[in-house]
Amino acid sequence: MAISRNTVLAGATLLIVGGFWALPTAQNLYRAVHLFDEVRIVKNFRSADQLGAISVMTASTEPMPYANATSIELPEAFMFDRQALNTEQFLADSWTTGLLVIQHDKIVYETYSLGNSESTRTISWSMAKSFISAMIGIAVDEGSIASIEQPVDFYAPELKGSGYEGVRIKDVLQMSSGIAFNEDYGDFNSDINRWGRGFALGSPQDEFAASLTRGAEPGTLNHYVSIDTHVLSMVLSRATRKTVTQYMQEKLYEPLGMEYDGYWLIDGDGKEMALGGLNLTLRDFAKLGSLYLHDGALDGKQIVPAEWVAVSTAADAPHIQPEQDDFGYGYQWWLPLSEDGEYMAMGVYGQYIYINPRNNTVIVKLSANPHYNDLSYIPSSDHSHLAFFRSIGVREAD
Repeated sequence: MAISRNTVLAGATLLIVGGFWALPTAQNLYRAVHLFDEVRIVKNFRSADQLGAISVMTASTEPMPYANATSIELPEAFMFDRQALNTEQFLADSWTTGLLVIQHDKIVYETYSLGNSESTRTISWSMAKSFISAMIGIAVDEGSIASIEQPVDFYAPELKGSGYEGVRIKDVLQMSSGIAFNEDYGDFNSDINRWGRGFALGSPQDEFAASLTRGAEPGTLNHYVSIDTHVLSMVLSRATRKTVTQYMQEKLYEPLGMEYDGYWLIDGDGKEMALGGLNLTLRDFAKLGSLYLHDGALDGKQIVPAEWVAVSTAADAPHIQPEQDDFGYGYQWWLPLSEDGEYMAMGVYGQYIYINPRNNTVIVKLSANPHYNDLSYIPSSDHSHLAFFRSIGVREAD
């Protein structure tokens, strides 16, 4: 498949780094240069609201905390690539800041480290993409979006004349837009770096999306383009006539009983950084996983359509199928090769929502791994994390 680890580096990363350059104080400039330093990365990930403007979602008027069950013990070790990895060491070496295991809708394991706590809000990076997908599904169900077979420029006409003109919403959901895009952070002139510099100078993300050109036939190549998710947010906000923050507050935040305020990072034009700027607590991130585990329903109320959950977490075309050594892709969800129907939301530097329907399990892991871009470093591997998640035993329901 045409997904490399470099492209999986969510488009939010350099955007945030670049955004610091527009801030007036020398302190913020210094933080920008050292954003991912070992001695600062953990603090930076839990204080993204100090990076610039944000848009806040308030805790639900009827918060719904998880119940607790008999605690489980994590396995002492697990197998990955034919070697045994010590679990405690793996969690430390991947700079885990929070780990939550929910089985049969109850917390069976929860831990925080490196100064984080139950109330700490942490940046999602690309896990945010899966939340955007859920909201697209709701908008389709309510008729605000007539069909994902429609082109994105039907709702966002400023995309006419760009590479996105005529591209189906479905193709954008599946990272198959056909947009020519270089997401190489090591290339100063790459598209993602140009985007980051423009964001720092206050250039609207909408205009950047409208500047991109076609590189392949839409719906034929799985090429990770983080701007695709911004385009989805353009469709969502135009179709619903609400900001992403407003729509999420109404359609997800309130009905899911989110326990703490959350927020999105926003650009100079007031638009949410839909591709990675969501900041929630560990438990509130988990609520999307629990919702999908139950086919989009909570306490008998359908929040995300069951059909949307099903099609979002399956690969329906050859170019997005999972393979032995690579993940497939759904509607902004990652799909491992699996007999259990597993799927994941993933973000750079070690953020995961793992869902296993057969085992009735949701696992959320938040991290601040400064060695994430070292592909030889096992704790940076998405596949090593998948092996760890699979190693966690299943208890009997209390």
